[in-house]
Amino acid sequence: MTEQTVESAGEVTPAPNPAAPPVAPVLPVPSVLPSEPGEPGAQTPPRPPRRVLRAVARWTAAVLVLGGLGTGTAVGIASMERTDVPGLATETDGRWDYPRLTLPALPAGAPRPFNDSNRGEVHHADLRRLLLPAPAGATVDKKLDGRWVSSAQYASQYPKAERAALIQWLDDSALRHIAARGWTMPDGTSSRIYLLRFNSVAYSTAFQDELLGLGLEQLTDTTAPAPDDAWPDTEVENTTARVYTEAKPYGAEQVRHASVLAGDTVALIVHTRKGGASTEAVPFHQSVILQNQLLG
Repeated sequence: MTEQTVESAGEVTPAPNPAAPPVAPVLPVPSVLPSEPGEPGAQTPPRPPRRVLRAVARWTAAVLVLGGLGTGTAVGIASMERTDVPGLATETDGRWDYPRLTLPALPAGAPRPFNDSNRGEVHHADLRRLLLPAPAGATVDKKLDGRWVSSAQYASQYPKAERAALIQWLDDSALRHIAARGWTMPDGTSSRIYLLRFNSVAYSTAFQDELLGLGLEQLTDTTAPAPDDAWPDTEVENTTARVYTEAKPYGAEQVRHASVLAGDTVALIVHTRKGGASTEAVPFHQSVILQNQLLG
């Protein structure tokens, strides 16, 4: 609120008339001097008419009732979900319904990957427990159900011509292990997530650079992917995400994928949809962000 300044008007006092004698003020004399209640001579104030009392009572009751109704409505709305309040329903934007995400427990005394005391940015938690779980309604891939997988299984995500070189690079590197999970949604969207943990940040960073050097930002033999223009650029601190989408014409299926570098670990998130239908951007971005947060 802005301060409001009020200027008072100056009062003009008339000058005294020297010719006129001063007149003493006349005060009314009460007929009965005030006294304490109950004493002789005390006057009892007149009672208000009964009609006035009844009117005041009716208005007081009405105010209390309306106030109670207003409070009850406010509490009722506050306790309802947004989608239950008429006029405030939120339409779905295509997100998948994931279970509540929690970070796994660490071994005694082990720090989080980006704690100040963890200079090597090592993920001490079981990598399989850092995988994003399947959302509601998904059919889990029995081969990719959160277990350890081989470098050959990981390389199967890339074009056949590049797989041998990729497997050789992984075998020669300081790769510790790979964990994977996959599922398919009712609309036909297939999701696969791979987490690769190396012995140090130097190896994981080198692997990320090697992927670009081999041209392995492309997962298909058809159209080369382009940076995802719809990506909301929601970065998790201390991690780096490279997000791609395959442009038309993309053949039998469209591929969206992202590579995330998080300390000693590299993640690959892939969404595909067969039948020539494009994959939805919202659930893909959701998967990338959530997996990134689990690693960060």
